Amino acid sequence: MTLQQQIIEELKVLPTIDPQEEIRKTIDFLKGYAKKHTFIKGFVLGISGGQDSTLAGKLTQMAVDELNAEAREDKYAFWAVRLPYGTQFDEQDCQDALEFIQPTHIYTIDIKAAVDASVQTLASAGIHLSDFAKGNEKARERMKAQFSIAAMKQAVVIGTDHAAEAITGFYTKFGDGGADLMPIYRLNKRQGKQILAHLNCPQHLYVKVPTADLEENRPALPDETALGITYDLIDDYLEGKEIPSDARAILEGHYLRSQHKRHMPITIFDDFWK
Repeated sequence: MTLQQQIIEELKVLPTIDPQEEIRKTIDFLKGYAKKHTFIKGFVLGISGGQDSTLAGKLTQMAVDELNAEAREDKYAFWAVRLPYGTQFDEQDCQDALEFIQPTHIYTIDIKAAVDASVQTLASAGIHLSDFAKGNEKARERMKAQFSIAAMKQAVVIGTDHAAEAITGFYTKFGDGGADLMPIYRLNKRQGKQILAHLNCPQHLYVKVPTADLEENRPALPDETALGITYDLIDDYLEGKEIPSDARAILEGHYLRSQHKRHMPITIFDDFWK
């Protein structure tokens, strides 16, 4: 088995999808989890205004609507959370995403004070964070806030990790990579776009240039610039197609270096550390 075949099998990516089938599969997954764990009253997700959180948020709200229709009462809810660091450059996209999703409830939590306090506290102990490390602080603060909301609402936290992100490890460990449920995990970037188009999502929300926007020295840095490879090539690889050898080397390098992010904490019984 080649490394490409191993990765595709691990991430469960299909070469082609039926958008409606994947919508149904995702909604049933979320509903099934809620019904099995009867203490759950809903779901929490941070909405960034980008493709991934828009997709995960819309599917989550659809699952909540079906759960409530079946229960014949408003038993479940979806808490969509805006988590800007100060003023976000694409705030209008966030508002457009919320308008499309129509979540049960919306919270806005500005993480700037909390992140800046953390940075200052570390600095007072002699630990001065780089701009990149501060970006990870932002991602972890966002996830911390979501788990705090979930704790108070008897909810679970939705993650937006997908196959094109998972293969590169392009997320913060225990930040946006930490969640209870990952409903779009098996999809690549191209397939997420297909589903959003099928759901009549405003096009600008999924054709916009993807950016994590965590670094202040490089604001709105495109993901593809940071990764050194396009999402089209990543998606081609995940669909089993051949890609140029230099692109393959970059992508497989990202995968091998980020193995630790796709693994639970290592114990003495694991072979991973040997």
